[in-house]
Amino acid sequence: MTQPPSPGAEAGSGAEEARTSRASHDQATPEALLDFVTQGWGEPRVEAPELISGAELYRQRRQQLSERFPGQLIVVPSGMEKVRANDTTYPFRPGTDFLYLVGEGAPDEVLVLEPRPEGGHREQLFTTPAPDFQSTGFFTDRVRGAFWVGASRGPERTEARLGVSAKALEGLPGLVRAHDRGAVLRGVDPRVDRLAADLAGPDAELAEQLSEMRLIKDSLEVELLEEACDITRQAFEEVVRALPRARTERDVEVAFFARARAQGNDTGYSTIAAAGEHATVLHWSRNDGPVRPGELLLLDAGVETRRYYTADITRTMPVNGHFSDVQRRIYRLVYEAQLAALAEVQPGNDFLAPNRAAMAVLAQGLEELGVLPVSAQRSLQPDQQQHQRFTLHAVSHMLGLDVHDCARARGETYREGQLREGMVLTVEPGLYFQPHDLTIPEELRGIGVRIEDDVLVTAGGHRLLSRGLPSAPEELEAWMAAIWQGSPGA
Repeated sequence: MTQPPSPGAEAGSGAEEARTSRASHDQATPEALLDFVTQGWGEPRVEAPELISGAELYRQRRQQLSERFPGQLIVVPSGMEKVRANDTTYPFRPGTDFLYLVGEGAPDEVLVLEPRPEGGHREQLFTTPAPDFQSTGFFTDRVRGAFWVGASRGPERTEARLGVSAKALEGLPGLVRAHDRGAVLRGVDPRVDRLAADLAGPDAELAEQLSEMRLIKDSLEVELLEEACDITRQAFEEVVRALPRARTERDVEVAFFARARAQGNDTGYSTIAAAGEHATVLHWSRNDGPVRPGELLLLDAGVETRRYYTADITRTMPVNGHFSDVQRRIYRLVYEAQLAALAEVQPGNDFLAPNRAAMAVLAQGLEELGVLPVSAQRSLQPDQQQHQRFTLHAVSHMLGLDVHDCARARGETYREGQLREGMVLTVEPGLYFQPHDLTIPEELRGIGVRIEDDVLVTAGGHRLLSRGLPSAPEELEAWMAAIWQGSPGA
């Protein structure tokens, strides 16, 4: 079977197209076999797809994009499978902007908004055709064949599921080449980039606009983020249940992943299961160290839902269920910094207001610990910042389909902008005392603490989406004890 062309496949070749329909270890398929496998097939049993929930909201997003780029072709690809090793690939995740406009996606799909003479755009989603059992590809093609990877949905069922007019991919090149100007979301699928190489237009503005649209979450997005936070809460509980048996950080990671995979799509990012001094490494994800009673476990993890929205939550827990005096002192300082930051999460405040509030608390606490070479007031001056030796990072980022969402938004609408109703951000202060830092007392060395929650900006202030997980030190200890005792409410 000759497969319909992938987006722009004739425009060139490269590593992204290195996967072939056959592998070196595949057995031969003689003509007699090919003749046999194309005979005697009835219609495959397929369930009629239900229209995706929130279809009208996705349509409104596409309409908003249409209004922003009148008279121009708009091209947004879903992306392609990426090779992990030789002929095996990573699990496919559709591109974030494609998901935002459509809701679901398969490899090689492309959303096109084609300008109409009378104004507005005609929406078309180009997708892989349904399998043809009169040809041989369903049997011989290990990359796309239905017997190898499952049947593709095809245009008819894709249209019924997503509420967008769908066509076979083979029609994409002709449509793109009929236009000389348009906006293309580049860097997602190199074949689409090549196909649209001669298409001039505001590509950077398209990426920017999509990021800025995603700054404000609609009702569907809030619902999906709440789902992600709730499953993440359950996954944290699984970790606590596993702690008495855990010997390594990988045991922690596995306990979290089991719940993420069972109820969600996956984890939204590499799980950080940092025990002991590994908690002082901000993005520790090797997860190959020991888990010891008396030490702290910093777990930074989030479940990604089946609709690809992710939580991003951190709790720092005493492995044996009880903070030592010095651990409690550091934990409480971070907890108080988070409370100060949360108080600043309200519409109209600067995006950086929570960060300033948290840093003021942390700097004062560091001064009282005697580890700052200057006063807290002086350290907080823009040209000083000595406290950052122990804090490392700012306390917030946007959250949504990406764990660090809206990354291409302009600075004036994001980092230098104001908080607005509907934004979802993290609030995550932390303190990290490196094990070989000779400027601090020995009892502090190797302690890392971070507390992170996911927060929706509301008209009257904010709401914790991750409210199901306790963060006050005494409440955290009681929560762990209740889980170990099998309390129904834990």
